[in-house]
Amino acid sequence: MTATDDFWARMERRGPDTVIVDGVTLGAGSRVRLRPRSRADVFDLALGGRVAVVESVEQDEAGALHLAVTLEEDPGRDLGEAKLPGHRFFYSAEEVEPIVAESRPARVLVAGIGNIFLGDDGFGVEVARLLAAEDLPPGVDVVDFGIRGMDLAYALQRDYDTVIFVDAAPRGEAPGTLTVLEPAEPEAGVPMETHGMDPVRVLRLAAELGRIPPRVLVVACEPATVMTGGPDEDVLVELSEPVRAALGPALKTVRSLVET
Repeated sequence: MTATDDFWARMERRGPDTVIVDGVTLGAGSRVRLRPRSRADVFDLALGGRVAVVESVEQDEAGALHLAVTLEEDPGRDLGEAKLPGHRFFYSAEEVEPIVAESRPARVLVAGIGNIFLGDDGFGVEVARLLAAEDLPPGVDVVDFGIRGMDLAYALQRDYDTVIFVDAAPRGEAPGTLTVLEPAEPEAGVPMETHGMDPVRVLRLAAELGRIPPRVLVVACEPATVMTGGPDEDVLVELSEPVRAALGPALKTVRSLVET
Protein backbone atom coordinates (compact mmCIF):
# COMPACT_ATOMS: atom_id res chain seq x y z
CA MET A 1 0.00 0.00 0.00
CA THR A 2 1.40 3.40 -0.96
CA ALA A 3 1.51 6.38 1.40
CA THR A 4 -1.36 7.95 -0.55
CA ASP A 5 -3.46 4.79 -0.29
CA ASP A 6 -2.71 4.59 3.44
CA PHE A 7 -3.84 8.23 3.89
CA TRP A 8 -7.22 7.63 2.23
CA ALA A 9 -7.69 4.38 4.15
CA ARG A 10 -7.23 6.30 7.40
CA MET A 11 -9.58 9.05 6.27
CA GLU A 12 -12.31 6.52 5.42
CA ARG A 13 -12.28 5.00 8.89
CA ARG A 14 -15.12 6.25 11.03
CA GLY A 15 -14.10 8.19 14.11
CA PRO A 16 -15.54 7.70 17.59
CA ASP A 17 -19.16 8.56 18.27
CA THR A 18 -18.37 10.29 21.57
CA VAL A 19 -15.59 12.13 23.38
CA ILE A 20 -15.19 12.79 27.11
CA VAL A 21 -14.72 16.41 28.19
CA ASP A 22 -14.38 17.29 31.88
CA GLY A 23 -15.78 13.89 32.77
CA VAL A 24 -18.87 14.36 30.59
CA THR A 25 -19.52 12.19 27.53
CA LEU A 26 -20.31 14.36 24.51
CA GLY A 27 -21.83 13.13 21.28
CA ALA A 28 -24.49 14.05 18.74
CA GLY A 29 -27.15 16.18 20.45
CA SER A 30 -24.99 17.29 23.40
CA ARG A 31 -25.16 20.98 24.33
CA VAL A 32 -21.91 22.86 24.89
CA ARG A 33 -20.70 26.41 25.45
CA LEU A 34 -17.99 27.52 23.03
CA ARG A 35 -14.69 28.63 24.57
CA PRO A 36 -12.36 29.18 21.57
CA ARG A 37 -8.70 29.54 22.51
CA SER A 38 -7.74 31.80 19.64
CA ARG A 39 -9.10 35.33 19.40
CA ALA A 40 -7.62 36.09 15.97
CA ASP A 41 -10.50 34.72 13.91
CA VAL A 42 -13.68 36.78 13.60
CA PHE A 43 -15.78 33.67 14.27
CA ASP A 44 -13.91 33.05 17.51
CA LEU A 45 -14.69 36.61 18.60
CA ALA A 46 -18.35 36.30 17.61
CA LEU A 47 -19.04 32.78 18.87
CA GLY A 48 -17.16 32.79 22.16
CA GLY A 49 -19.57 31.99 24.99
CA ARG A 50 -22.41 30.96 22.65
CA VAL A 51 -24.37 27.74 23.18
CA ALA A 52 -24.00 25.12 20.46
CA VAL A 53 -25.20 21.59 19.74
CA VAL A 54 -22.77 18.82 18.82
CA GLU A 55 -23.63 17.29 15.45
CA SER A 56 -20.76 14.79 15.26
CA VAL A 57 -17.30 13.88 16.50
CA GLU A 58 -14.71 14.07 13.72
CA GLN A 59 -11.17 12.70 13.66
CA ASP A 60 -8.48 14.18 11.41
CA GLU A 61 -5.62 12.43 9.65
CA ALA A 62 -3.33 12.90 12.67
CA GLY A 63 -5.89 11.32 14.98
CA ALA A 64 -6.95 14.56 16.71
CA LEU A 65 -10.62 14.81 17.67
CA HIS A 66 -12.84 17.76 16.77
CA LEU A 67 -16.46 18.51 17.55
CA ALA A 68 -18.64 19.62 14.63
CA VAL A 69 -21.25 21.96 16.12
CA THR A 70 -24.13 24.20 15.08
CA LEU A 71 -25.35 27.18 17.09
CA GLU A 72 -28.45 26.34 19.10
CA GLU A 73 -30.15 29.63 18.19
CA ASP A 74 -29.12 29.60 14.51
CA PRO A 75 -32.31 29.79 12.36
CA GLY A 76 -30.31 28.07 9.62
CA ARG A 77 -29.24 25.22 11.85
CA ASP A 78 -30.62 22.68 9.39
CA LEU A 79 -28.07 23.95 6.87
CA GLY A 80 -25.33 23.11 9.32
CA GLU A 81 -26.77 19.65 9.77
CA ALA A 82 -26.54 19.32 5.99
CA LYS A 83 -22.81 20.10 6.37
CA LEU A 84 -22.98 23.47 4.61
CA PRO A 85 -20.30 26.03 5.56
CA GLY A 86 -21.21 29.11 7.55
CA HIS A 87 -23.55 27.20 9.85
CA ARG A 88 -21.26 24.37 10.97
CA PHE A 89 -18.12 24.96 13.02
CA PHE A 90 -15.30 22.83 14.40
CA TYR A 91 -13.75 23.03 17.84
CA SER A 92 -11.35 20.85 19.76
CA ALA A 93 -12.49 19.17 22.97
CA GLU A 94 -10.48 21.77 24.93
CA GLU A 95 -12.52 24.59 23.37
CA VAL A 96 -15.96 23.53 24.58
CA GLU A 97 -17.60 23.48 27.99
CA PRO A 98 -20.25 20.77 28.51
CA ILE A 99 -23.70 21.98 29.55
CA VAL A 100 -25.22 19.41 31.84
CA ALA A 101 -28.90 19.89 32.60
CA GLU A 102 -30.23 18.21 35.71
CA SER A 103 -33.48 17.56 33.93
CA ARG A 104 -35.20 18.59 30.72
CA PRO A 105 -38.52 17.83 29.08
CA ALA A 106 -38.49 15.00 26.58
CA ARG A 107 -37.84 16.31 23.08
CA VAL A 108 -40.40 15.14 20.53
CA LEU A 109 -40.52 15.74 16.78
CA VAL A 110 -43.90 15.44 15.08
CA ALA A 111 -43.15 15.11 11.37
CA GLY A 112 -46.00 15.66 8.95
CA ILE A 113 -45.12 14.00 5.64
CA GLY A 114 -46.78 13.61 2.28
CA ASN A 115 -47.53 15.31 -1.02
CA ILE A 116 -50.36 17.84 -0.89
CA PHE A 117 -50.90 17.50 -4.66
CA LEU A 118 -51.77 13.81 -4.41
CA GLY A 119 -55.07 14.01 -2.55
CA ASP A 120 -55.09 11.88 0.61
CA ASP A 121 -51.29 11.69 0.57
CA GLY A 122 -51.37 15.20 2.06
CA PHE A 123 -52.94 13.91 5.29
CA GLY A 124 -49.77 14.19 7.37
CA VAL A 125 -49.08 17.70 6.13
CA GLU A 126 -52.57 18.85 7.14
CA VAL A 127 -52.24 17.29 10.60
CA ALA A 128 -48.93 19.11 11.09
CA ARG A 129 -50.49 22.41 10.01
CA LEU A 130 -53.35 22.08 12.49
CA LEU A 131 -51.16 20.82 15.31
CA ALA A 132 -48.59 23.63 14.88
CA ALA A 133 -51.32 26.16 15.77
CA GLU A 134 -51.92 24.52 19.15
CA ASP A 135 -50.27 25.16 22.51
CA LEU A 136 -48.05 22.10 22.94
CA PRO A 137 -45.83 21.03 25.85
CA PRO A 138 -42.22 22.31 26.00
CA GLY A 139 -39.80 20.31 23.90
CA VAL A 140 -42.32 19.39 21.19
CA ASP A 141 -41.55 20.50 17.62
CA VAL A 142 -44.11 20.14 14.83
CA VAL A 143 -42.71 20.37 11.30
CA ASP A 144 -44.30 19.95 7.87
CA PHE A 145 -41.59 18.07 5.94
CA GLY A 146 -43.75 17.40 2.90
CA ILE A 147 -41.61 15.21 0.63
CA ARG A 148 -38.24 16.47 1.92
CA GLY A 149 -36.84 13.15 3.07
CA MET A 150 -33.24 14.34 3.29
CA ASP A 151 -34.19 17.28 5.51
CA LEU A 152 -36.07 14.95 7.84
CA ALA A 153 -33.11 12.56 8.07
CA TYR A 154 -30.88 15.46 9.10
CA ALA A 155 -33.46 16.70 11.62
CA LEU A 156 -33.38 13.28 13.30
CA GLN A 157 -29.72 13.90 14.15
CA ARG A 158 -30.85 16.37 16.79
CA ASP A 159 -31.37 15.22 20.37
CA TYR A 160 -34.98 14.10 19.98
CA ASP A 161 -36.18 11.34 22.30
CA THR A 162 -39.18 10.53 20.12
CA VAL A 163 -40.20 11.07 16.51
CA ILE A 164 -43.83 10.70 15.45
CA PHE A 165 -44.35 10.40 11.70
CA VAL A 166 -47.85 11.33 10.51
CA ASP A 167 -48.56 9.87 7.10
CA ALA A 168 -51.14 8.32 4.80
CA ALA A 169 -50.43 4.62 4.32
CA PRO A 170 -52.58 1.99 2.55
CA ARG A 171 -52.94 -1.04 4.83
CA GLY A 172 -56.16 -2.57 3.50
CA GLU A 173 -58.38 -0.94 6.13
CA ALA A 174 -61.48 1.18 5.65
CA PRO A 175 -60.65 4.71 4.40
CA GLY A 176 -59.97 7.05 7.32
CA THR A 177 -58.85 4.26 9.69
CA LEU A 178 -56.01 5.38 11.98
CA THR A 179 -53.25 3.01 13.06
CA VAL A 180 -50.30 3.64 15.39
CA LEU A 181 -47.25 1.66 14.28
CA GLU A 182 -43.82 1.06 15.76
CA PRO A 183 -41.63 0.36 12.72
CA ALA A 184 -38.89 -2.23 12.99
CA GLU A 185 -35.28 -1.16 12.56
CA PRO A 186 -34.75 -0.75 8.80
CA GLU A 187 -32.48 -3.15 6.95
CA ALA A 188 -29.13 -2.03 5.62
CA GLY A 189 -28.75 -1.07 1.98
CA VAL A 190 -32.16 0.53 1.48
CA PRO A 191 -31.78 3.18 -1.26
CA MET A 192 -32.83 6.72 -0.43
CA GLU A 193 -34.73 9.08 -2.70
CA THR A 194 -33.74 12.61 -1.62
CA HIS A 195 -37.06 14.04 -2.82
CA GLY A 196 -39.19 11.11 -1.69
CA MET A 197 -40.71 10.38 1.68
CA ASP A 198 -40.85 6.84 2.99
CA PRO A 199 -40.41 6.64 6.80
CA VAL A 200 -38.42 3.39 6.62
CA ARG A 201 -35.99 4.79 4.06
CA VAL A 202 -35.65 8.03 6.02
CA LEU A 203 -34.87 6.08 9.18
CA ARG A 204 -32.24 4.06 7.35
CA LEU A 205 -30.52 7.20 6.09
CA ALA A 206 -30.74 8.83 9.53
CA ALA A 207 -29.08 5.76 11.08
CA GLU A 208 -26.28 5.95 8.52
CA LEU A 209 -25.79 9.66 9.29
CA GLY A 210 -25.40 8.90 12.97
CA ARG A 211 -28.60 8.36 14.94
CA ILE A 212 -32.32 7.87 15.09
CA PRO A 213 -34.40 8.74 18.16
CA PRO A 214 -34.86 5.93 20.69
CA ARG A 215 -38.65 5.96 20.20
CA VAL A 216 -40.15 5.94 16.70
CA LEU A 217 -43.89 5.93 16.02
CA VAL A 218 -46.03 6.29 12.89
CA VAL A 219 -49.61 7.57 12.97
CA ALA A 220 -50.94 6.19 9.68
CA CYS A 221 -54.25 6.97 8.01
CA GLU A 222 -55.83 4.69 5.42
CA PRO A 223 -56.38 6.74 2.23
CA ALA A 224 -59.54 6.48 0.15
CA THR A 225 -57.50 6.76 -3.05
CA VAL A 226 -53.83 6.13 -3.73
CA MET A 227 -52.21 8.39 -6.29
CA THR A 228 -48.73 7.87 -7.69
CA GLY A 229 -48.08 11.22 -9.34
CA GLY A 230 -47.99 9.66 -12.79
CA PRO A 231 -48.36 11.80 -15.92
CA ASP A 232 -51.92 10.57 -16.54
CA GLU A 233 -53.16 11.66 -13.11
CA ASP A 234 -54.76 15.01 -12.35
CA VAL A 235 -53.53 17.17 -9.47
CA LEU A 236 -55.78 16.75 -6.42
CA VAL A 237 -55.23 19.13 -3.52
CA GLU A 238 -58.15 18.10 -1.29
CA LEU A 239 -58.48 15.22 1.13
CA SER A 240 -61.30 12.74 0.64
CA GLU A 241 -64.24 12.95 3.03
CA PRO A 242 -63.29 9.93 5.23
CA VAL A 243 -59.67 11.09 5.51
CA ARG A 244 -60.72 14.64 6.36
CA ALA A 245 -63.02 13.23 9.02
CA ALA A 246 -59.99 11.47 10.53
CA LEU A 247 -58.12 14.75 11.16
CA GLY A 248 -59.74 15.37 14.55
CA PRO A 249 -59.07 11.87 15.89
CA ALA A 250 -55.53 12.05 14.50
CA LEU A 251 -54.82 15.26 16.41
CA LYS A 252 -56.10 13.63 19.58
CA THR A 253 -53.94 10.56 18.96
CA VAL A 254 -50.79 12.59 18.39
CA ARG A 255 -51.44 14.68 21.50
CA SER A 256 -51.78 11.54 23.60
CA LEU A 257 -48.53 10.11 22.20
CA VAL A 258 -46.69 13.36 22.86
CA GLU A 259 -47.75 13.30 26.49
CA THR A 260 -46.75 9.66 27.18
